[in-house]
Amino acid sequence: MRLQLNGTSVHAEAATLADLLDAHGYGDAKVATAVNGTFVPASLRGDHALADGDSIEVLAPMQGG
Repeated sequence: MRLQLNGTSVHAEAATLADLLDAHGYGDAKVATAVNGTFVPASLRGDHALADGDSIEVLAPMQGG
């Protein structure tokens, strides 16, 4: 299926958000995720099914002042 991952079109065979994160090297990284503009907490990523055309944003925390 075709997805948008952080604004880039990707082809993925991932069934869930957790699968997609693993496939793209995020694994156990501490990140925030949203699918189609809706926040998905880490505890729900394994159950969050993806569909063709979904837009996924992955944000890593930044340090600074």
